[in-house]
Amino acid sequence: MTTEPSSKKRGVFLIDDHPLVREWLTNLINHQPDLAVCGEAATAAEARQRLGSLKVDVAVVDIALRDASGIDLIKDLKKACPKLAVLILSMYDESLYAERALLAGAKGYITKRESTQKVVEGIRSVLQGRLFLSEAMMQAIVAQYVEGKTLASRSPLEQLSDREFAVFDMLGEGLGTRQISQRLGLSIKTVQAYCARAKDKLGLQSGTDLLREAFRHREANAASAALDQPEPVCPPSNPQAGENNGAGNHTAEE
Repeated sequence: MTTEPSSKKRGVFLIDDHPLVREWLTNLINHQPDLAVCGEAATAAEARQRLGSLKVDVAVVDIALRDASGIDLIKDLKKACPKLAVLILSMYDESLYAERALLAGAKGYITKRESTQKVVEGIRSVLQGRLFLSEAMMQAIVAQYVEGKTLASRSPLEQLSDREFAVFDMLGEGLGTRQISQRLGLSIKTVQAYCARAKDKLGLQSGTDLLREAFRHREANAASAALDQPEPVCPPSNPQAGENNGAGNHTAEE
């Protein structure tokens, strides 16, 4: 259920292709005194279509959508609505995705294994213009820039461009070049070019090796995501209770 946010509530738009997750988030957010879900979408196309007609302050986005790259969607949302705050809520580990999401325009990244209170805390933090990441990820990003980490010193996967990484990730889903071209709105030849670049950057010898590595990467993510299931929908009777408990995530002024 979505509602028109009152003047005292900030509008939250949900983008996730799992109805159960959207229902869980809606139940959680609508129990907050300062937040209200004003709309939702299961695909990137639906999100682009609906966001323009709503009063939205923050979008909560799953980075893995069935019709587009989540990174591309973040870029599109920020281009269309520069003031929109974006928080990623994903089953995928942040080590490979969080920095890409931040560079695309997101303000925070939370995995779905986090507590419900962390999700609310993350929404409020990005609405205040703060970055919201796990403490480990925040330290890793700070260290990267303090130490002057260059592209050459990064891992092979980190060296892939956003499009190369998206194509690589979709290969791991079992998609062929034609399906990837349709999802990303690219020609088959362009997708093949991204595959070739990814293969070279990863130091692989053949397309078969690239597929094998993509499947291995996907399986590793799936194993990590096995623990990343949302909590049952049981919002606390006092929505503010426990808000400051724990230190799993860290916020920082932009």
